[in-house]
Amino acid sequence: MRNRAEIISRLIHPGVIAVVRAEKQEQVLPLAEALVEGGVIAIEITMTTPNALHAIRDTRQALGSRAVIGVGTVLNAETCLAAIEAGAEFVVSPITKFEILDTAHAAGCPVMLGAYTPTEAQSAHELGADFIKLFPADGLGPNYVKALRAPLPHLRIVPTGGVDLNSAGEFIKAGCVAVGAGSSLISPKLLREGDWPALARLAKEFVAVVMAARQCKS
Repeated sequence: MRNRAEIISRLIHPGVIAVVRAEKQEQVLPLAEALVEGGVIAIEITMTTPNALHAIRDTRQALGSRAVIGVGTVLNAETCLAAIEAGAEFVVSPITKFEILDTAHAAGCPVMLGAYTPTEAQSAHELGADFIKLFPADGLGPNYVKALRAPLPHLRIVPTGGVDLNSAGEFIKAGCVAVGAGSSLISPKLLREGDWPALARLAKEFVAVVMAARQCKS
């Protein structure tokens, strides 16, 4: 069983977290397999996915040795605990709520709490969040991250919401530790068509962009 530090390392390396909002439970495992094939090993299954807890359990059992499976769109402690019991190894919320963090940390799972403003981001950090989910990130952009981290360089920021191949690298260069990719990676069209080879190729592109940005930064 991985400890919290090991899970955090897998979220940061290579640094692409796939945000899965599937239309059917049956889509989750094959798309997760395609993501792992493409090098995206951090998979966040949102609670908006039908039968999300079953999807988390099945995906963790099938891919747990090769990927880290988490839960997203967690809004309360009860959901957090149920997802962890189903196999989730990390917890993501679009909001800042201590009961979510407390429940996850008690189970040894890292937590990403949502924030939009400097005050919200710092508050989430002071509560003990392992990461700050900057959401929605598309209306803010990499320059906002640079400005935010100037006085708050200790924040481990993961932008989510509107992050695509064009912006992912710029967010990393701005100081983000990882990016969350949702519909730009797992599009509704791809889900309808079940084109998992295309998903694997796109996942590989996201990983390449993030790694290239890190090399430029260093």
